[in-house]
Amino acid sequence: MPDILLFDKLAYVDRLTKAGIGEDQARAHAEAMEDALRESVATKSDLTGVRNEMALLRKEIELAVYTMTVRVGGMLAFALGILLAVRFFVR
Repeated sequence: MPDILLFDKLAYVDRLTKAGIGEDQARAHAEAMEDALRESVATKSDLTGVRNEMALLRKEIELAVYTMTVRVGGMLAFALGILLAVRFFVR
């Protein structure tokens, strides 16, 4: 279902014409306003998409942190093994 932008062009045109603006100009203003709102207003589906992307990014970051923790732990264990080997086997 497409997002619905709640902008009443007719009411906008009526308000402008009552304020003394010509009907052709009021219609042009209403069209421009509708176009601007469509291009710049975030909809619920836009926000849902951003939330979904953020959730995926969080999971990827968590996986990266876990992977780095395991790698650093492995490197430390390896370094400790080398130090112990040097300590006990090289004299």
